[in-house]
Amino acid sequence: MLYKPEICSESDLARLVRQYGFLPFSANSIPGFSVEEHTPSAYWFVDGVEGPWEWKGPVIQKTGSAYGKFFRGKSGFISFEWFLDYANYRRDGYDFDARCDEGLTRYKERLVYNILQENGSLISRDWRELSGISKRGEFDAIVSRLQMQGYVTTSGFEYSVARDGSLYGWGLARYTTPESLFGDAFTGHVYERSPEESRERMMRHLSALLPGATERQVAAITG
Repeated sequence: MLYKPEICSESDLARLVRQYGFLPFSANSIPGFSVEEHTPSAYWFVDGVEGPWEWKGPVIQKTGSAYGKFFRGKSGFISFEWFLDYANYRRDGYDFDARCDEGLTRYKERLVYNILQENGSLISRDWRELSGISKRGEFDAIVSRLQMQGYVTTSGFEYSVARDGSLYGWGLARYTTPESLFGDAFTGHVYERSPEESRERMMRHLSALLPGATERQVAAITG
């Protein structure tokens, strides 16, 4: 189990994202390896008190990290340094066009991805409407697959604004591609290693970070 420094502020969360490199949002099969387990209950959905739910967007901006459903369909942060390896491994070295050329994508995945690429970034509601996919569950499953493959990330969250200027509501994710979010820093380096080299780097890092975890648990983090 990891030593569990408490997350009591936006800065605490940003520091842990940088320190760990990989940080799932919710509890998972590795004890202590989540934002949820590091954060006291007083910061979860308490009126007038901000917590991890509200800090997600600012931490993405502050750390320059990727955020999305990268961990078997569950959300979390990956620092930019490690997202290069994650995307390279999960893409198996293919950019999206090459993946399409090899027949490795489904029609609706191509449709959804191309709409996002053409628009630069989209909030989830608008993205689904533009795709013409009426079933939210179907659309969400496609977006989850694209995130786990390293082709889509979240650039922030947008909230409704009250008359007094305060933000409220759950917040809508704004999605984009890593290429659009990170630019040349991503496109110029994501394929520098072989996918297997990227996997081995991630496995070594996570095994050192999580000495009590089994190889199978660590492999689940890398995908």
